[in-house]
Amino acid sequence: MPLFKRDPAKKLKKAYAQKQEAAMHAMRNGDIRQNAKLVAEAEKLKEEIELHERS
Repeated sequence: MPLFKRDPAKKLKKAYAQKQEAAMHAMRNGDIRQNAKLVAEAEKLKEEIELHERS
């Protein structure tokens, strides 16, 4: 096991948090379609994170 092994899920978690924040701002601005798109993208990232955490 390498000493400085990178966590592949760390980058995905950061992108997930950014998508959630962008979706929140879209909702506040009344852009429901953009909010729905960003939430869907965030859910895909969440699935990838869970996949990495299982393995």
